[in-house]
Amino acid sequence: MPRPRVHDLQELLDAAERLAADVGARGLTVRAVAAAAGVSNGSIYHAFGSLATLLGQVWLRAATSFLDLQSRLVDQATNPVSAVVAAADAPAVFAGQRPAAARMLLTVKREHLLGPELPTELADALLALDKRLVSLLVRLAHLVWNRRDAAAVAVVTTCVVDLPTALFRRPLTAAEPIDQPTRDRLAAAVRAVLDVPPRKE
Repeated sequence: MPRPRVHDLQELLDAAERLAADVGARGLTVRAVAAAAGVSNGSIYHAFGSLATLLGQVWLRAATSFLDLQSRLVDQATNPVSAVVAAADAPAVFAGQRPAAARMLLTVKREHLLGPELPTELADALLALDKRLVSLLVRLAHLVWNRRDAAAVAVVTTCVVDLPTALFRRPLTAAEPIDQPTRDRLAAAVRAVLDVPPRKE
């Protein structure tokens, strides 16, 4: 039996992504994904080999798209502070483009979704994404303060990771749009945090 076409694989990933966003990691089984995609359980195994591989591909696809978008938004910023604001606002922009993926990334913990049986190549690809994020945080710290040390990166992490999670989690969990006032509050909070320089190393 031939492997499903790429288009079919993307549909399976879409179905698993929506399911992860709707029910969380606990509800993700081969049977549930197959039902959501309208295929047989065997189709899932034939296409991906295991549920772990499918879920790893789902996360990798979503996280890669998000980081690509976030990097583009940073590149388009006109000054260092607006670059950090753009990076922080990226989840809202991403939610407008791919709501299920944004909900999954912000509301489902990766360690709950991905088990230890993840194939090595997928684990390596996810590690590479983590390094991309760290590189972006370091880049932003250097833009704002001409520093790359842990204290500076920690402040940027507050702006780009912690604050968006705190402000965007509720609407994303409720599958509601992130409204402009919430995004404006995030931008104001980011600027306020950046007004207090990181401690000296």
